[in-house]
Amino acid sequence: MSSNASLSFGSYDWICSRGALIVCPLLGDTNYGIEPQCYSRNVQFGRTLVFQPATCFLHICALLMVFVMILHIRSKYTAVGRKEILIFFYMYFGEELLAIFLDSAIIPTSSPVYPWFAALHFGLTCAIYWCLLVNGFVGFQVVEDGTRLSLWILQGTCAVVGLVTGLIAIGTFKNVAGLSSQKPTGLWILEFIFNLACVVIYVIAQLLLVIRTLDDRWPVGDIIFGTAFWIIGQVLLFAFSNTICSSVSHYLDGTFFYSLCNLLAVMMVYKFWDSITKEDLEFSVGSKANVWEVKDPLLNDDDASPGSAYGSSQNVAGYPPQKYAPY
Repeated sequence: MSSNASLSFGSYDWICSRGALIVCPLLGDTNYGIEPQCYSRNVQFGRTLVFQPATCFLHICALLMVFVMILHIRSKYTAVGRKEILIFFYMYFGEELLAIFLDSAIIPTSSPVYPWFAALHFGLTCAIYWCLLVNGFVGFQVVEDGTRLSLWILQGTCAVVGLVTGLIAIGTFKNVAGLSSQKPTGLWILEFIFNLACVVIYVIAQLLLVIRTLDDRWPVGDIIFGTAFWIIGQVLLFAFSNTICSSVSHYLDGTFFYSLCNLLAVMMVYKFWDSITKEDLEFSVGSKANVWEVKDPLLNDDDASPGSAYGSSQNVAGYPPQKYAPY
């Protein structure tokens, strides 16, 4: 593939020459796909050659961070949209887990199962963006959150999006059903147009939600930071990946910073959701013991007389009763 390829609609030539995407080894008119001009060096552990070691380490860190965020979300029992946003983070956890095996070539690109796992990853990624979009409307209470209808709509549409996009991906990789790995226009539209549209609609919906329904404007900062991280990740991958790779002697490339910025963007999604949801403490269940005020109905007015600090004029611990002179 020529290094002078230009960005064009429906073509991965320019994109894959700058970023080592998971789909790139399966596209193009060669048996080894479209290779980036510069990519991170490999590391050998025993007999296993691991590609993108820094990026894989970042994926592991992302799994830990997402696990912590899931625990925090689950602890907010009565927060609005709790079950819906959990689905988003569960899906992102699965996507990061798959990325470890695909980015590192633990599943080699030459393996017959690689296209299937790559298609699964592609479909899951598109479903994550769709899940984010649907979560953007949960706060408007079009359908009451947490109900079966709300969860069925979210899970059902995510399953349809993931299945359809995954089938388009595997059809493109295998050159079946009129799809071609040499002209992956459908794949390009899904990965860059569809996902971008989901992000734009989500951001607009959340800005409207904050401006129209909340007195606090601080959550807008979370939206801005999350959007900025996502955009920066795209720019670093497709515009500066080769420059970064050459500057650091192939120890890192744009894929590392792309994954890092995506993780930061997802963390901002969590931060935004956490900042706009308040838990109803009356119905929440916490791990801390509650302090209850116990009132004994057997106590009478005489028990509260000033004759004793314990509410009784009887002997306490062997001490004689105290007598007080009137004022």
